[in-house]
Amino acid sequence: MSRVSKDLVAASSRMIILSLLCREKNYGYKILQAIKLLTEGGWTWKDGMLYPVLHKMEKEKLIQSHWEESDIPGLRRKYYEITELGLKELQKEKEEWHFVHATLHKLWEMKSC
Repeated sequence: MSRVSKDLVAASSRMIILSLLCREKNYGYKILQAIKLLTEGGWTWKDGMLYPVLHKMEKEKLIQSHWEESDIPGLRRKYYEITELGLKELQKEKEEWHFVHATLHKLWEMKSC
């Protein structure tokens, strides 16, 4: 699939970010690249979409951030990682998405329009 509606991207952004950060801490550019890779280029997020979501999630205590030196001298990166509250939220959202997926799957297996 090449395009996904902005509404669906917005609705799933927290779940995607929490799922990525559950695997490992990461910085913004690398999060953007992971999303592009996982979606095989179907979703191309921009900085302007990612960072407001990260900042909101940090205010909600779902993630936390800290600065680290990079491999490039003099360059620092802001790393984000999931918190205990974020892990609980991820589990809750997983259950909700599984329910939605199962419901749609049942509908789509019925006679189509």
